[in-house]
Amino acid sequence: MTDLLINIFIKDKDIKDTKVRAKYGTLSSITGIIVNFILSIVKVIIGIIANSMSIISDGLNNITDAGSSVITMIGFKMSQKKVDNDHPWGHGRMEYIAAFIVDMLIILVGIELLKSSVDKIINPSMPEISTITITILVIAIIAKLWLFVFYKKIAKIINSEAIKGNAYDSISDVISTFVVLLSAIVAKFSNISIDGYVSILVSI
Repeated sequence: MTDLLINIFIKDKDIKDTKVRAKYGTLSSITGIIVNFILSIVKVIIGIIANSMSIISDGLNNITDAGSSVITMIGFKMSQKKVDNDHPWGHGRMEYIAAFIVDMLIILVGIELLKSSVDKIINPSMPEISTITITILVIAIIAKLWLFVFYKKIAKIINSEAIKGNAYDSISDVISTFVVLLSAIVAKFSNISIDGYVSILVSI
């Protein structure tokens, strides 16, 4: 799938060409935006229906990942600007600045999720988990695993720290969604709610 997308959208494979490098970055970012936006919307909706703070938290985490991809794309676009009097060495460091902004965004969202999670522990309620909910979480895990492989390959091709950061963020999302999935299974089959506690793990 990764090779197919590369072959469709990138005809010239010369990564020494800054325009080709930018195309790889744009492909990576747009793919991340689409996948994460869809996952976010679906998770937030099923989280609200199921009254599950951990699923909602996981969905909001995905929307920050979509935001990360937007920032990474902007960073790539700016890094390709030509040398000028104020930037005699070019704008290549914009990739690193983009990666730093992504980090800060993730930390801020994590703090907000932590607050909501504590409130969920103080005021607990039993989530209503269906088979559809569990199935969607499994699909989300598979989608994120693919995104990790996708990011990892492109990061290796163009040696990008920003995209490599997105790859490791994706694998951390796999872990957090898996924990949310376990929480949903526990709630469905044992009638025990660990939703707030799992939401804290997601925020961390």
